[in-house]
Amino acid sequence: MTRKLKSELGFSTADRIVVRGHDLVEELIGKVSLGDVAFLELKGRLPTKQESNVFNALTVTLVEHGMTPSAIATRLTYYGAPESLQGAVAAGLLGMGDRFGGSAEAAARMLQEALQETEKGAPLATDLRPLASAIVTRHKETKQPIAGLGHPVHKPIDPRTPKLFEIAAENGLSGRYVDLMQLVGEEASRSYGRSLPVNATGAIGAIASELGIPWRVCRGLAVMARAVGLVAHLQEEMEEPLAPEIWARTEEESSSHLRPSTD
Repeated sequence: MTRKLKSELGFSTADRIVVRGHDLVEELIGKVSLGDVAFLELKGRLPTKQESNVFNALTVTLVEHGMTPSAIATRLTYYGAPESLQGAVAAGLLGMGDRFGGSAEAAARMLQEALQETEKGAPLATDLRPLASAIVTRHKETKQPIAGLGHPVHKPIDPRTPKLFEIAAENGLSGRYVDLMQLVGEEASRSYGRSLPVNATGAIGAIASELGIPWRVCRGLAVMARAVGLVAHLQEEMEEPLAPEIWARTEEESSSHLRPSTD
């Protein structure tokens, strides 16, 4: 028997649109924020006030971070295809990988799998430090970087991290995932002999886990948020273009050693 196609997200009729069981016109438009609708789409219900505060903080954190590779890719793609704003945004989003933004997924996976494996059929451990130490040891032995730690620009700490943890705590959403992430940062700094504090994507991975968001979806938080920022980059590019000079300078400087001397 062929499996029936099924989706819980929504449907439309001639005079009605329903999103996750809510009438779009009567219950959502003008009443619910974009962040809360995103939460509704992911979780199947509207957030509590506390969940809304925390989820919106996570997504706001990821909207803009300056002239990143994804923003440059978006601008250059728009320069080549100005008829396709959506293509330019998509080009930038394709770069949301393990190095830029997507590391929230890896951090969330590390935390969720560690706690799930440890707590299978066993009482909850009160001290998470041995688990944090085991995570660090495993990464060190396999020479794998620990997702969610350190930052190439923000030193000695990522200024977003304490604010995110503060908001999570104020709203009752600072639990075992947050504790474990912080302990991993402490243990890694001790083991590697240098400061490796939790960065924004590490905090986001931990707090998203507290919200019950599966690790496989956490990269999507960065995608949703950064799309907003990339549209803003395109608006600026339309008014004050940078892409032509980026292209010209890159082409000129990268091949200057090959060109005949004019002396």
